[in-house]
Amino acid sequence: MNIINIKSADAVMNAFDILESGGVIVYPTDTIYGFGVDAKNDAAIQKLNHIKGRKQSISVLAPDIKTALSWANISVDEKEPIKDKLGGNTTVIFPVKDGVVSPMILGKDNTLGVRIPHHKFCNTLSSMASNPFTTTSVNKHGSIPLNDPDIIIKLFGHNIDLLIDGGNLEGNQSSVVFKLYHGELIQIR
Repeated sequence: MNIINIKSADAVMNAFDILESGGVIVYPTDTIYGFGVDAKNDAAIQKLNHIKGRKQSISVLAPDIKTALSWANISVDEKEPIKDKLGGNTTVIFPVKDGVVSPMILGKDNTLGVRIPHHKFCNTLSSMASNPFTTTSVNKHGSIPLNDPDIIIKLFGHNIDLLIDGGNLEGNQSSVVFKLYHGELIQIR
């Protein structure tokens, strides 16, 4: 496992290379640290599920609203409330077109959680990546998210390929989650 400070000129490129090669990264966002893998790579997703000790839907990062909405399989009217909510600490779950990500990370009715953090590293990396990549809290299923790089390394260092060290994010909260339901966004977390 490699550790790179987020301020390093090589941080984004190293993360990009690991994602493109099917590896697992841990990276800071504007909320908490996340596990990242290529969202179309089933082997990488299986690694991530093994690390977290669970199998369920996983959200992804989008570089911008235009990209996120290009993935959507919804009406024009349903796109408006999503435009208003996406960005920052908000995840929005909505139906997506086939092939956007692996079916392994989709929720019921072909839904996907999408997030656009207010975070330069995340936005740059998601703009570069050829596929969406996952964003899910760094923890074992059912445990509290970890936000201290030293603890993350101690517990998960043997399972990850790269940690982008953005410092201690203790005290930060996970994203707020909305789900599109019959044209309306309903807060579920």
